[in-house]
Amino acid sequence: MTQLIAKPADAAISCGQVDSNLAPCIPYLTTGTGEPAPKCCDGIRSLKANTATVDDRRAACACVKAAADHYPVKEDAASSLPTKCQVAISIPISKAINCET
Repeated sequence: MTQLIAKPADAAISCGQVDSNLAPCIPYLTTGTGEPAPKCCDGIRSLKANTATVDDRRAACACVKAAADHYPVKEDAASSLPTKCQVAISIPISKAINCET
């Protein structure tokens, strides 16, 4: 995944970090079959740990949304990813989310 959006000044997380965390998830997100790789779930856990503030979550959401626009992400796979990884994360993995809400 490439960095596509500059992070807001107050956010501590960059699109590069988000992309790195989610890169192992691309096979699962694009096929929607099987289970996410352990490294994918590790990335989701890391993403959760690095998005403690609202600004961080909004920045990460924008990065996820921008990256999802460049891959044929299956929405069902994206929405099920946190559950499959057993991680409660408040950053939706979707092309259709409004990151400001």
